This record gives sequence, C-alpha cells and structure tokens, in this order.
Amino acid sequence: MERTCIIIKPDGLGKKTVGKVIDRFEGEGFKLLGLKMVKPTRAEFENFYGVHRGKEFFSAFIDFVTSMPVIVSVWEAEDAIKRARGIIGATDSKKAEKGTLRNLYGTNERHNLIHASDSAENAMKEILRFFKTCEILEYNENDWK
Repeated sequence: MERTCIIIKPDGLGKKTVGKVIDRFEGEGFKLLGLKMVKPTRAEFENFYGVHRGKEFFSAFIDFVTSMPVIVSVWEAEDAIKRARGIIGATDSKKAEKGTLRNLYGTNERHNLIHASDSAENAMKEILRFFKTCEILEYNENDWK
C-alpha cells in the first residue's frame, strides 16, 4: 500500500466541492487516514511550492493558496500516487481529461482545485509537513460492524 497527500485548495472550499473530492477518492477505493483544515502562512506555502520559486506565476499563486484555509488529507491505496494524479487530471483544468476532478471543478492552470503528491518521497515529506505521526490513523474498515 502507498500513501499520498491530497490538498484541496481555496477554490475547493469556495466552490463547496470538498465533499465531492472526498467522495471521489473513497469511491475509487482509497482509504482516508488523516484529514484537517489548515491555513498555512505565506512563508510555509512559499517553502512548500519552492520548486516554482522564480516563475512568473509564483507570487500570484501563493496569494491564491493563502487566501483561505485548505483541506489537507492522507490517503492510502495500491499505487496511490499514480492513481490519485490520474483522478485529479492535468494541472491546467481547461486541458484536464474529461471526468477528472480538475476538469469538473477547476477553473484554470493555477486555480485548479487540488494538489496531489508527485512521488513517494514527496508524499512522505508533504504528509509530515501537515500531520504528526499520531494524527495518521490506521483502522480496519470492517471494525464498525
């Protein structure tokens, strides 16, 4: 099993699509291990998205992702990273494949609803940036029965 970090950006909250995103991942067989709403500082998100520092869109993008809280989550599934990125679609919502989350609910290349880890290494870094180990909860889906 593999884990990934999914972040629903401010436009997800503004468009009231948080439940639809969660429902999609659950419907695709992903297991939710952690979920919270946070409001990272500008410096925290500048560090998080540091790979884009110096690009023309960087400052406006940081303004956007710090404009409201975000929903951060940890999901587990077989091949979770590749599958999650397929579910969310291409970065530019207007070019994202039909039926992907970005195609359905994103606006453009930067207001694109959602972030998903791009590698196992980055997934662990991203998860540990937002969650303490004790906040990632293991459980058996059948324990409630």
